[in-house]
Formats: sequence, C-alpha cells, structure tokens
Amino acid sequence: MTLQKITIGLLIVLMGACSVQNSAITGQKRMYAYTWQQEVQIGNEADGEITAYFGLLDDPEINAYVSGIGERVLKESHMRREGASSEYVNTPFTFRVLNSPVVNAFALPGGFNYVTRGLLTHMTSEAQLAMVIGHEIGHVAARHASQQALSQQAGSLLLIGGAVLGQELLGVPAQNIMELGGTAAQLLFLKYSRDAERESDKLGVEYSALTGYDASQGAAFFTTLKRLSEASGSSIPAFMSSHPDPGDREADIINKSEQWKADGYPQNEIKQAEFYNKLAGLVIGVNPREGFVKDNTFYHPDLAFSFDVPNGWKLINEPSQVVLVAGDQQAVTIFNIVNAENITQAIDQIANDESVTTINRNKITVNGLSGMNLRASMVQEEQNYTFDVTVIEYKNRIYQFLSYSLTSTFQNYSNAFGQSSRSYKTVTDSSILNIQPAKIRIVKTDREVVFKDLLPATMPMGVTAEDMAILNQVYLDDRIPAGTLLKLL
Repeated sequence: MTLQKITIGLLIVLMGACSVQNSAITGQKRMYAYTWQQEVQIGNEADGEITAYFGLLDDPEINAYVSGIGERVLKESHMRREGASSEYVNTPFTFRVLNSPVVNAFALPGGFNYVTRGLLTHMTSEAQLAMVIGHEIGHVAARHASQQALSQQAGSLLLIGGAVLGQELLGVPAQNIMELGGTAAQLLFLKYSRDAERESDKLGVEYSALTGYDASQGAAFFTTLKRLSEASGSSIPAFMSSHPDPGDREADIINKSEQWKADGYPQNEIKQAEFYNKLAGLVIGVNPREGFVKDNTFYHPDLAFSFDVPNGWKLINEPSQVVLVAGDQQAVTIFNIVNAENITQAIDQIANDESVTTINRNKITVNGLSGMNLRASMVQEEQNYTFDVTVIEYKNRIYQFLSYSLTSTFQNYSNAFGQSSRSYKTVTDSSILNIQPAKIRIVKTDREVVFKDLLPATMPMGVTAEDMAILNQVYLDDRIPAGTLLKLL
C-alpha cells in the first residue's frame, strides 16, 4: 500500500471549461461541465477503478444476459435514435454486474452502467431489470453528472482520502476515508437533484416500454428498496438516496407506463421464468467463503485465517482488503495482502518513504507466525498522524494491518489496533473452513401455501425469513397461489 492512499484531506478537482452542446433528450443547447468526449474519458477512467474496487461477478452467462438486456433498452434510448448526434450513436455502452451483495445500480458518464449481484437477487422479472437499466441509461443520456458538476463550485469536491468508499455504497459516512481514486469517488458521491431522478424515472419507463417490457413492473422494485431500508433500520439505500419518495415513484411509474400503453405500446414482456432461470445458483447476500464476522471475529475460510474485531468497530469486507472503522470514525485499520517477498521488505516499503518518521520497529511473533511491527508518524495537510503497521507471513503470503489516526488521539485506539493484529491466527475448525454460501433455488409451488411455511426452520448464516420474503417481493404471511415461481434456498 502506498502512503498516498492514507492521505487525509484529498481535494478532487475535475472541472474544466464549460461546454455548450445539444441535449440528446431535447435537442436544444444547454451547458455542461464537460464535452461528451471528456465524459467518455472520465467514465472510462472511473470504470477501471470501480471494477477493481468491487470486483465483477464471475458468471459469464449472467454478465452476457444483463448486457443483452442493456443493449436492447439502449436501442430505444435517445442515444440511438434517428437524428441523434453521431458522437452519441457511435459511443459504445458498457453494462457490468458487480459482485456485491449491496442492492444498487448506478451509471458513470460516457455510457458505463452497473448493477450489483444484490440488486439482481431482489428483482422478480426481466421487465424490472429493464426499467432500472433504462433509468441508468437515462442518467447518461441526460448527462446528469455533467449538469450537476456544473452547479458545484468549480466542480470540486472535498473528500477525506484513504480507505473506505462511504455511505452511498458501503454504509460508512461519506465524509470519512476512501480508497477509490478521485474520478470514481467524485462521481459516486455526486448527488442528483430530485428533478434529475424524476427525469431518469420517466426515461426508464419510456425506454423499457418502447422495448416491449411491462414498465409498470419496475414500481414494485421501489417498494422492495423501502422494505430493505425499514428492515435494516438505516437510511434509504444507495439507489434511492437522493431520489423522490418511493411511494410517489411507484405510482408515478405505473401512471407513465399506462400512458405508453394508451399511446399504442402494449408492453407485453415480463419474462419472469427467463429471469429466474438465470438467477438459479446465484449467491444470496454475503458470500461467507470471502469472509464473515461471527462473535466479533472475522473469519476467511478460503485463506484459513481469523482475527478479532474490536467492540464498536465496523468491518467492511472488500474484494482486495478488509477495513475496520472505529465507532467514532476517527481511526481505521486496513488489512490486506501486500506485494512483498518477505516481512522485512513489506515494512521497508513504508519505512523508507521520505515522508515517514520511524518511532520504533521490531520483529514479533503472532500466534506462532513470523511478523514485524512498525510504529511511525507523518505529517499531511498540516496534520500529524501516527500509524501502526503489523505484517505477518503465512502460507507464502504477507498480510498487513495498517492502522492510523491523528497523533493527538492515537493512544485512544492503540489497544484496538493491537487487538486485531495480534489476534491473527490460522483456522483449523472444519465448520468454518467448510462453510458454504446460501444460493438461490427456483421452485414452482404445486399448491396454495403460506410463504413462511416454505422456509426451513433454521436459516443460513446472515439470511433471515424476512430477507427471503423481501427477496421474493412478498410478505411472510402471504398465501402463494399454486404455480408461482419463487426464489428459495
């Protein structure tokens, strides 16, 4: 890990001169923060950061399926219509599925669109997916990011840099530390206005309706998001964070769909069976093979290790690292695998940086494993920081705990830092090593049945009965008619 990644107070400036171009939606001239080619360049740069950060779903069939739906809807959008500017028509669009359990969809400028594994598992038809993809294409076509950047002061955004992405995607407040590069960070934290969201809802209905999908199906998805929010006791999920009230949106989407039907677009395609066929075998929620927390201990079955999570700290498990954030959000531990031949080289990569002042450095043993500890300080943006680095060698890999806070408060967190790093140990418990994720099984009911009666008495780790009801867009006490397709375990 480079020290640039623990810099605090990162000021991101993306704004260039204003650009006046014709809107793809209205055809009229309007001002944007960037030219279209600049938007494509920005999106391309951020796409690499996003995919590296979250990881792509390792399922070529599902990826091809989502891309195919995206291309179908795209053909009916303003970006591909007769009379559209050639720079829009000739811009390829990208549709990706991120391997994240978080229910989310978003788009970057220049044609980069994303849905998560979590979003797919919470949908009940191809028509729902088409409407959401249409919504994201609408953001790109209307160039909402470029419009919003124009309204910000010089297009700049003050972010605190370092390790955690933030509230909109991972549940940690956005004012804290983040790992993503400047371009992706600015775009992901960019808040669209409610007018922009309503416009994208309108375009999502229009594009999916013109493709032949029943656009009204999309309304139920917003109810699902509201139920997820209520079940977690948290704020509205990422996809709705700056959006209009979900109840209002649900009615509005249905009304707009009916208007298109009245105009001669019947919208016959729902395609639940086809959609469910693709979902079969997909992991529900967090995949414990990639790491999970139980009784304040983080376990990684595939890599056969564990370490303690301090009381009151939040753990965020990312594809390339694990981040621990103090309850007051003033201290952080970043755990990852570093590219080094041995523990000495791993410590040298930090200690030899000219901005680092070594306080002490010692060889240590952690539960029988060879390690080394570095205590050091550095000054960034006129702030003094102290950090503690512990590296451990296990199975020909070098694992690193990098912990830091302001020097003035470091002692408040020193014990917590040590608790995690010094508790690192190998795992031999077969119940941990052999744990498997919950996966979707598609079932057609052969009789009328109450939904909760279809669920096992003991649910898998991290999955509740209410989770399964929300997943199917039903309620636990609903009577399910015979012949209904359901997503079970």
